[in-house]
Amino acid sequence: MIFVFHLLDRPGAGDLRQRVRPEHKAYLAQVAGRMAFAGPLLADDGQTMIGSLLAIDFPDRAAAERWQEDEPFTRAGLYAQVSVHPFQNLWPQQAGFPPA
Repeated sequence: MIFVFHLLDRPGAGDLRQRVRPEHKAYLAQVAGRMAFAGPLLADDGQTMIGSLLAIDFPDRAAAERWQEDEPFTRAGLYAQVSVHPFQNLWPQQAGFPPA
């Protein structure tokens, strides 16, 4: 089942995000084959990262939550708010994705 992670940074944590980002990306690479999509949430300026939105296939909620607990941004204390929800994709993606 795909789980969507909606993760909002704590205020003023931009430096922490940049410092831990290489570890975060390496951790994501470990589940790349199960990832529907992933990327930063942006402020209205379209550039400032304020969180993350991920959609990853896990066998169950417990596995998704364990993965989130070990995620480098989580371990570093970056997130002020974490939401994890099961997700069913019922619409084929067309916008925002590179051509196959």
